[in-house]
Amino acid sequence: MEKIIGLKELRQNTKTYIKKARSGKSFLVVQRSRPIFRIVPPEEAEVWEEVIDFAKVKKGGMALKHLHLF
Repeated sequence: MEKIIGLKELRQNTKTYIKKARSGKSFLVVQRSRPIFRIVPPEEAEVWEEVIDFAKVKKGGMALKHLHLF
């Protein structure tokens, strides 16, 4: 069951909610009684595909200003 928490509560206790999410718990975060986002454990989130690893392009990574996207 997903627990509902306020944004203020999340900000004040971020480390606690990170630990709980890592252990498999999910949360719906609300602000002024309106849902704004969900926190879900990594295994429930969509799988991310690595497009490019900037550390492989240049050791230590590279600054965004040096990246030419278009």
